[in-house]
Amino acid sequence: MNNMKKTRSGFPRRLALSVLLLALALPPLQTLAQTQTQTGPVVLNFVNADIPSVIKAVGELTGKNFIIDPRVKGTVIITSARPVPRDQVYPILLSALRMQGFSAIEGRGVVKIVPEAEAKQNYSVTRGKQINESGDRIITQVYPLQHESAAQLMPVLRPLIGPNNTIAVLPSSNTLVITDYADNVRRLNAVIEAVDQPSANDTALIRLNHVSAVDVAQSLGRLMSDGAAAAGQPGGARLTIVPDVRSNSLLVRSDNPSRIQTLRGLIAGLDVAGVAGGNIHVVYLRNAEAAKLAETLRGVLTGEAPSGLATATTPAASQTASVNPVSGAAGGSMILADAATNSLVISAPDVTYNALRAVIDKLDARRAQVFVEALVVEITAEKAAEFGIQWQDLRGIEKSGTNFIGGTNLGGRNTGSNILDAAVNLGTVGQGLNIGIVSGTINIPGLGVVTNLGALARALESDANANILSTPNLLTMDNEEAKIVIGQNVPFITGQYAQTGSTTTPSPFQTIERRDVGLTLRVRPQVSEGGSVKLEIYQEISSLRPTTTAADIITDMRSIDSTVLVDDGRIIVIGGLIQDTMQDGVDRVPVLGDIPLIGHLFRSEKRKRMKTNLMVFLRPYVLRDTSSSDVLTGERYDFIRQKQAEFRMQPHFALPDMQMEPLPELKNPPLPQRVNQPPQPAQNSPLTAP
Repeated sequence: MNNMKKTRSGFPRRLALSVLLLALALPPLQTLAQTQTQTGPVVLNFVNADIPSVIKAVGELTGKNFIIDPRVKGTVIITSARPVPRDQVYPILLSALRMQGFSAIEGRGVVKIVPEAEAKQNYSVTRGKQINESGDRIITQVYPLQHESAAQLMPVLRPLIGPNNTIAVLPSSNTLVITDYADNVRRLNAVIEAVDQPSANDTALIRLNHVSAVDVAQSLGRLMSDGAAAAGQPGGARLTIVPDVRSNSLLVRSDNPSRIQTLRGLIAGLDVAGVAGGNIHVVYLRNAEAAKLAETLRGVLTGEAPSGLATATTPAASQTASVNPVSGAAGGSMILADAATNSLVISAPDVTYNALRAVIDKLDARRAQVFVEALVVEITAEKAAEFGIQWQDLRGIEKSGTNFIGGTNLGGRNTGSNILDAAVNLGTVGQGLNIGIVSGTINIPGLGVVTNLGALARALESDANANILSTPNLLTMDNEEAKIVIGQNVPFITGQYAQTGSTTTPSPFQTIERRDVGLTLRVRPQVSEGGSVKLEIYQEISSLRPTTTAADIITDMRSIDSTVLVDDGRIIVIGGLIQDTMQDGVDRVPVLGDIPLIGHLFRSEKRKRMKTNLMVFLRPYVLRDTSSSDVLTGERYDFIRQKQAEFRMQPHFALPDMQMEPLPELKNPPLPQRVNQPPQPAQNSPLTAP
């Protein structure tokens, strides 16, 4: 009986508890199912609900598609005392998932639910300083700092970021890369903006009295670059040194005032007067030619134009001229050029050397290169027509007494259209339709036995077209002439002489001059600071004329000699020729050739028309750095590789396979690091070290 009571009393309690739990779990699902066709707010009431089930219910309510990682398991509690708008359901789900250690990765049309530790390895929205997202969405922000050091700020921000998200620093550009939830990224931005402020003590002007600001900047820059391996370590500070050659001063900027004080001590130790005999300096040049620059510097010191600068073409002459010391107004200063190392040796007081060093820094700049594309298009169309009838009667030559001979002789001799040439040799008749009446042979005094050609009718029509396209390319340095010749080297007879003497046979000889025949392009570019290019151009197109009537070779030549100004990368036409020539010639017998219809038996007509269109286009590209040259070279190299790949020999059952080895892929090696010659900063470009 007691057992029955216990059983009856325990069963209802357990049943009531189960019904209560089911009632707590089912109403929210029922509520969502009932309201998914509505647009009003909903009541969320999930108590210990399974996470995949909650995600499914939210997907049905919001219309989003979800992909759930198998590792996403557990329960979640979401309750709302009042109805919430539907656009807040998805952000509430993201907050609940974040509390359980899961994140949502939004993609195109689908949302992936993954563990929080793997969220940073998936795609996320990437922003700059300004972000539009909010809530518990994973985003990535690239934040460049203006004043503070990113390496120093990272230890401060790292504790504010969750252990599963990341923050990284790029020392070279002083940039932070943060991957975290949008709301937390907004909080970090507020911290960074409050800290990244300019300081009154981060910039200093240090004047130098004895040494050159350019030399000191190079030495300190090399010292700082040697410690670049530790630049990415927390606590590293940025240091920027810019030389001002006009005032011989250094502009120093750092986010750590103590480093500026340390730098002041180093500069004070270097800025001392030179001891006796210690005013000899060696300056290594990177771009300029030492011999020519030494001549220029001597002219600066003496106030005279450099003699022989433009005419010194051999290294020996330049080196000989570069050993003469400077005297007079220079106060015994001396400038020598060492061609082997391309360096200058300067012996001068500190004041003079500092002035010369500023000039050297400006003149020893990298010269731009110019790539010139030329397009030469020549289109020629030639049409000719010829029609004529000639006749003759020579039978009376072989008869005695007085007889009649005669006929029409039209056209020049040795032109292939004259009836007399055809009678002597039928092989001399020109191209076209030739119809004649022959009656054996006949002996003409002075000519011998010839064909008795009584009549000759000729008809000819020719049509010739030519389209010549040439694309010569040139690459040269700024203000240096370049030349390309594509054609033949043809000998021309310039004189003849037959020597006679005591020998029985003369000894003739000829003088011959060889000339280039074809396409010649000669360019001298000059780049201006505004980006335009001044081009001194000489363009020549010559060809041999196929004729045998002249005593020597005949060439057709078209040339352009001009100076133009064109912007970088723009196309300009430098010359053109549009020629239309018409010729109409008639050889006829007087009176008889003018009779209608019958007159065609007594005349020979020729017509010819020739049209020539010639255009020359140029486009210069200014290449100021190595990357521009690499891109241009890579494009041309890939074009050649493609053309080589398109050419393939067809296989043959008897002939061996002789395929050409393909060109290797073009890969430019990295530039070597200079050890003994530290890089010189360009004018107005800071020498930066972390």
